[in-house]
Parts: sequence; C-alpha cells; structure tokens
Amino acid sequence: MYQWRKFEFFEEKKSRIPDEVEGGIRCCSSGRGKIVLGSENGTVSLLDRGFQLQYSFQAHSSSVLFLQQLKQRNILVTVGEEEQIPPQQSVTCLKVFDLDKRVEEGPSSPSPDCVQILRIFTNQFPAAQITSFLVFEETPPIIFIALGLDNGGIYCIQGDFARERIKRSKLEVDSSHFDKKQFSITGLGFRVDGQAFQLFAVTPSSVSLFNLQNQPPNRQTLDHIGSSTIGVALSDRSELIIGRHEAVYFYEVDGRGPCWAFEGEKKLLGWFRGYLLCVITDHRTGKNTFNVYDLKNHLIAHSIVVQDVSHMLCEWGSIVLIMADKSALFVVEKDMESKLDMLFKKNLYTVAINLVQSQQADAVATAEVLRKYGDHLYGKQEYDEAMAQYILTIGHLEPSFVIQKFLDAQRIYNLTSYLEKLHEKGLASKDHTTLLLNCYTKLKDVEKLNIFIKSEDGAGEHKFDVETAIRVCRAANYHEHAMYVAKKAERHEWYLKILLEDLGRYDEALQYINSLEPSQAGVTVKEYGKILIEHKPRETNEILMRLCTEEGELTKRGFSNVTFLSMLPSPVDFLNIFVHHPQSLMEFLEKYTDKVKDSPAQVEIHNTLLELYLTRVLEFPSLSQTAISENSDHRTGRVSHAPAISNVASNGRINLIQNNVDEDKDLHERHQKGLLLLKSAWPSEQEQPLYDVDLAIILCEMNSFKEGLLYIYEKLKLYKEVISCYMQAHDHEGLIACCKRLGNLDKGGDPSLWADLLKYFGELGEDCSKEVKEVLTYIERDDILPPIIVIQTLSRNPSLTLSVIKDYVARKLEQESKLIDENRTAIEKYQEETSAMRKEVHDLRTNARIFQLSKCTACTFTLDLPAVHFMCMHSFHQRCLGDNEIECPECAPEYRAVLDMKRSLEQNSKNQDCFFQQVRTSKDGFSVIAEYFGKGIISKTSTEPSDALQTTKSYSNGNF
Repeated sequence: MYQWRKFEFFEEKKSRIPDEVEGGIRCCSSGRGKIVLGSENGTVSLLDRGFQLQYSFQAHSSSVLFLQQLKQRNILVTVGEEEQIPPQQSVTCLKVFDLDKRVEEGPSSPSPDCVQILRIFTNQFPAAQITSFLVFEETPPIIFIALGLDNGGIYCIQGDFARERIKRSKLEVDSSHFDKKQFSITGLGFRVDGQAFQLFAVTPSSVSLFNLQNQPPNRQTLDHIGSSTIGVALSDRSELIIGRHEAVYFYEVDGRGPCWAFEGEKKLLGWFRGYLLCVITDHRTGKNTFNVYDLKNHLIAHSIVVQDVSHMLCEWGSIVLIMADKSALFVVEKDMESKLDMLFKKNLYTVAINLVQSQQADAVATAEVLRKYGDHLYGKQEYDEAMAQYILTIGHLEPSFVIQKFLDAQRIYNLTSYLEKLHEKGLASKDHTTLLLNCYTKLKDVEKLNIFIKSEDGAGEHKFDVETAIRVCRAANYHEHAMYVAKKAERHEWYLKILLEDLGRYDEALQYINSLEPSQAGVTVKEYGKILIEHKPRETNEILMRLCTEEGELTKRGFSNVTFLSMLPSPVDFLNIFVHHPQSLMEFLEKYTDKVKDSPAQVEIHNTLLELYLTRVLEFPSLSQTAISENSDHRTGRVSHAPAISNVASNGRINLIQNNVDEDKDLHERHQKGLLLLKSAWPSEQEQPLYDVDLAIILCEMNSFKEGLLYIYEKLKLYKEVISCYMQAHDHEGLIACCKRLGNLDKGGDPSLWADLLKYFGELGEDCSKEVKEVLTYIERDDILPPIIVIQTLSRNPSLTLSVIKDYVARKLEQESKLIDENRTAIEKYQEETSAMRKEVHDLRTNARIFQLSKCTACTFTLDLPAVHFMCMHSFHQRCLGDNEIECPECAPEYRAVLDMKRSLEQNSKNQDCFFQQVRTSKDGFSVIAEYFGKGIISKTSTEPSDALQTTKSYSNGNF
C-alpha cells in the first residue's frame, strides 16, 4: 500500500442534510435520482440532486431500521419498529411504499401509498435482532428480500407484495460456536449469473454461498474466516468484497480470490466505476481516512481525512459520504483530460497509459497518450522505445507524423519496423509501400525483402499495394521480386510487361500466356501482342488461333458450334496488334477462315482480308527505311561508308527491278485471292454476301481491281455499272460480249443495255462501224429502239457514215410499209363491220320486225299463245321461259360474257400500277396506250353504266 502512488483524481464538495430532516439518521439508500434517509423517529425523507428535501412522511411509528430504494420501479422497502398498546412492546414490520402514488393524510403533505405491511416475526419465524437487510428485484413485480439475523439465520421473503402473493423461507448458516456473536449475519450480497441465483452470507467466522435456484437451497462454505464489521460490498463483476483489519478480500463462487493489504479497520466498503472505496480507521491516530483505490493500476486515486462517516452512497455519478453530524461530502471524479494532464506534468506516461486502458477509454484517447509518451522518449533520444509506442498508435495516429520523425538515414531501421507493422495491419497506402521497399533496397536487405514479398502465409497480396510494390521493385532492378508479386497477385499484365520490356524473354512470355485461362490470355495478348508479333510472329499466331478456336474444348464442353464460337474471342479483337505487320495478320486470318466457317465475325474478317488482298503496298514504309538507318552515322545522320554507297549505286537498279517483279507477282496473287474471296463469300443461294458490299466496291475502285468490281456489279444486277466499267476501259469487244450476256430479256437481262451501248458508240467520236453494225443487229432483233432514235443517236458521231445504217433503215422501212398495209386492211374491215352494225341498229329503231317462227326454240313444239318473241328472232312458250322473261335464254350467255369482259376492262382501268407496268415492259408502249383507248377504257367519261346497259338491252331484246 505504501508503494502506491497517490493522485487527486477526485475533487470534494461539502454539503449538509437539510434541517427539516429531524432525528438521527439510522439508514439510507439511493437510486432513481434521489437519496432516501430513514430517521430514528420513523420518518423517511427524500432528497433531490441539489441535496434539498423533496418531502418527508411517517413510515413507522417508532424507528426506521433499514430501507432500500428499488432501481427498476419507484418502490421503497422499509423495515422499522411499530409501537404497540403496551408501551414496553414493539413489533418489527416490513412496509412497501409506491412512491408514484400519493394519498392525503390529514393536514400534512401527501404520503406515498403503502402497498403492503408485513410482520416479519411470527410463530414459525421467531424474533431476533436484524443485523443486515438486502432487497433484490427479480422479474417485476417479484421482489426477493433477505433479512440477516444475529442468530445466524436468514429470513427470505419473496413474491408480489401488491397482490399479497408472498412466500417465506429460512436459511441457516452452520454455527459451530456457542458464542452468538460468531455466527451473526454481518453482510449479504446477491449474485446473478445466467440462470444461477445465489446469495452471499458473511458472519464473523465464515463466508457462505447459498444457491437459491435449488429447492431447498444448498449452502457452500467459501471461507472459515469472516468479518465482524459491516464492511461488505459487491464489485461490478458480482464479487463479494470483505474488509478485515489486515486486508480487503474478494470472493467468487469458487472461493477466496485476490486480496489487498490495506491496514486499518475497514469501517465502510464500496465500489464505484471500477474503484474500491474504503473508509479506514487508524486506531493509532484515531483518524478516519476515505481512500479511492485503482486496483488495476495500483494507485490511490484519491485520499482525504474525514469525520465519523455513518453511511456511504453512490448517486448522480458521485460518491456521497454522510457524516454522523448530518454533514455530507460529495466526491466527484475529474474528467479524463484533467487526470492525464496531471500525469503528463509529472512525466508519468506509463501510469497514464494504464489509466486509459483500465478505464476503457476510446482508442483515439489511448493513441494520444501513447503518442505523447513516444514524443517524450523521442526527445530523450530513446528511439527504439519511442518507436515501440508509435507502433501501438497505428490505426489512430497519422502515419506521416511518425515517418517524418524517422526519415533520418540513421533511423532507417526504426522506420522499417514501423512500416512493416503498418502493412501487417493493412493500413498502408501506396506511398507507404513505396517507402518500405525503398528502405529494403537501400539497406540491400534481400532477406527481409523476400519475407515481405514472398510471404508464405498467403497474406502478401493483402498487406500492401501490389502495383506499387511491382513498380518499386522494377525501378530498383529487382525484377524477379516484381515478377513474383505480379504472378502471385495474378497481375498478368505486369508480369508480361517485365518479361517483355525489361528482360526481353519472349519465349517465356509466350509460355506464360499459354498457361493462363483463355479470357486472361486474351486480355494480355491484346495489350502486348504488338511486341510479340514483332519478335515472335509465328508463335503469337499460334496462340491467337488457340484462343479464337479452342481446339478440343468444343467437344469437351458439349456446346454447339455456333454457341461455342460466340463465347470465344473474335479475331477482330486482335487486329490492332498487327498494325505494323499486315503480312502476319493476313496469314492469321487465312488460317482462321480455313478452320472456322461459321464465325459470328465473318463479315468483319472478310472485310479485313479484302483490304489486305487488294491494297497495292502491303509493307509499311518504316520497314524500307531500316536498311538506310543501318548504314548511317548516328551522330550526323549522314552516310559514312563509301563502299555502301557505291554498292547501292551499282546494284540499286537491279534490286529495284527485282523488287518490282516480286511486288507485281505478290499483288497478282493477292488479287486472285481477293477475287476468290469475293466469289466464295457470296454463294448463289444467299441474297447478301458475307462481307460489306459497299466497302468491297470502294476497295476495288481505289485499287483498280476491275475483275472484282465487275463481279460485284453483276451480282448486284447493276448491269449499267458493268458496261460502264468496260466503257471506261474502251474494251469494245468485252463490252459487246457483256451486253450479249446481260442484255437478253429471256434470261433475266436488261435489253436497255443495247441502247446505252449504242449511245456510247454514238458519242465515241471515232470510227466504230463494225461494232455499231453488230449492236444494230441485236437492237433490230429485239426491237429495242425506234429507227428515228437510232438515227439521232448515231448522227452525233462524225466518224460514222450513212452506209453503216443503210441496210438497217431499209429493212425497217420495208417492215413499216408492210405494217401500214396490214393496218389499212384491218381498218377497212372494221369500218365495213361498223357500218353494218349501225345499219342494223337503225333498222331495229325504225322498222317493225315480223316474227314467223311456228315452233318454240326451247321445246321445238308448235308455238301457241301465250308466246314471247325476242328481237334476236327467237320465240318461246311463256311456260318454257318460266320466270326469266327479260332475256333470251339462247343469246344471254354470249351477252353476259361480253358484259363481263367490259366490266373487267373497266375494273382494270382503275389499276394504274398494272397499266404503267405494261407500258414499261412492252417493246412499244404506244401500242399499249392505243389498245386502252381502243377498248374505250381511258376515253370513257360516263359514270352511269346502267344507261348504256339499258340502251343495249332495248336493241337486242323484246317482249310481246
């Protein structure tokens, strides 16, 4: 005890019990924001936070022995003496007051409602002196009351006092001594641990523990030495605290625990926020001392000499000491900041650290104390000890504060240890990783670098930033470490970057890519494919073929061909890596198209191949400049070797010729491949090709690829563009042959091509008599153009003579003469028929018609009345006609056919599309228009067809 430091972590404030509280204070209790005092005159007084009297009431007629304020409910339980009619007798009663209910009792102030009055001693429970009293709140409204007696017995009262459902029981402490004082109950304490409900009982000769959940309760002796004073309390962990002259003892359910040797008589004991409270009387000096012990940190938090203390309470966050003279002392704990400032001024940093840790201060406050302690040690140049404190602040103190202090090269070891701890806790940033790795490389500590990088616990990828570690290792030429980190963290792009850019190990890079999953391999090839293609084109193409086709995976996974191909990367995704190597790209796409026939990206692949096939120069200019740069002076940029110049001068022409020959041969081969691709990618059964037609046309035109252009135009049925190509090339023979193939209407051709061809020769401006005669043969055969158009077209060419079309014109004139003669003969015939019809109509209108038929046309019997005669000279019995007396049965079918034909023509006249279609497809459109006029369809203006029908019927029918 004498080695413990003393501090003033508490401060005092004096007060006094109000004068209104009369009589001596016999007992007191606290809770629910008030202090309750029991007086010798039976009065109970309630004090508020300002230590002012709220109200008083008469609880017992004689004296209040014990009382306790419940915590969960505003209930007050008292034990006191009640005077009886014989003055010399008194009865000890237990009362339960509901402080929330007030009742009026005479002129005095209202008193709390007394819920229950219970006589403690009965015939079954004989009277004895009550030495201790304790109330435990079970599940409301159940209350458990324990009364300790001077005879070693404990009366237990349990139940709902408001409803008078009460159960009594008695516990006995084993009394092996005949002296009554040896087993008097001096202290009680309840302990609840889960379902366990236990009761501590202290006598001068023993410490016992009763298990109340057992029926009957069993007793366990914890110690054969007790306490004769009332210095008994419970800690926050439900440990029983007993004060004896030599020490303070702690008891748990299994027996005696730790003890603390504090000399002096322990008059009162208490527990407050982890502090042990003791009022100790020193018999040598006769003084009473109130001490507050911090048992965890082995220090006296407060110590003060006090008067005779009668009661000790804890309320309102303070310790309240009530003296025998009715004065009071409030002991209040100082705030943490004040206590720490006090310790810092004395440089007691270890005490401050223990204090904040024992009082469970927040981590920020703890870190601040550790930081100040570290600063103190750093100022004393105790760098290792200071770093030990700074390491404990990781997570709460800004790392830059510590790093800045130890950036000195002499303290690089301490800085390294701090950064290592920072990474272990996962709080390091990229800059911290960079700094730590720089420390390792500066110290050339490869062993620690290996431990940090190649951690076997598998946590390396989580305790530092991977990209930063790789970058720092690369910069320090620790390539193997950088590759290890990249591979372990599956940062494939960094692994390949080191292999290709730093080490130039292309074969190893290709082998690594082959070991990756297809998706990861595809990403890495996209990023580093340019370097691989430049140095290992064949091997890179093999990897690409494996990625885009996955041989063997198709059958292994059981997918359909189309479904599986849609899951694979497309060759189009890798086009950018071939930007300087078109030859390798062409080889890769050719291999792919040979193996995969139904790729989803066929159109894009064919477009790319067409561009490669048709372009004139496949190689880039940068390749041709390589030979010049090899022979140039790197300092001046000029050629420095004369033999090289003379060699170029003498062999340049030969090499140029040879190169031109090779280029022409290569271009021819590629054009042939391009033409084959144009044909194979557009099967006859498909309407659209497997390439972009517009792009193909542009490529063919840009590169003057006539064969491909002609093929595409012909497939698109753009025959006029086809012959336009021949016209631009002045290929007359090919032009005529093309028109023979494409101008035949019977085979789906366009006869108008011959007209365009004739127009071409007419505007040519040179002698082309042979070709014109051949063209006129087909124009005359198919009757494509009228002779006048032919003459007008050819008249524009001054090189053509009349002899070219002499025979054609003669034949046409002869044909026209024959046609005119035939038309005149037909006109005369139609005029004669028309005159006869008009004459017949006139006769029908003006002259009577005599019917001389003697037989019925229908039944061939003799005609008798009633009879029907028609103007067509047919006669019928009326009975033979039946209901049809309007038209002649013999002539009606022919007449209906004529009407139906006329109605059909009228209906067709409304279909303009059909009319114009006939005009367009006919060789002589004028004849189609004339035919429509001749049928009376176009020229007809009447909208009432019924008038003409009635007129016609009146000419042909009659009814008599």
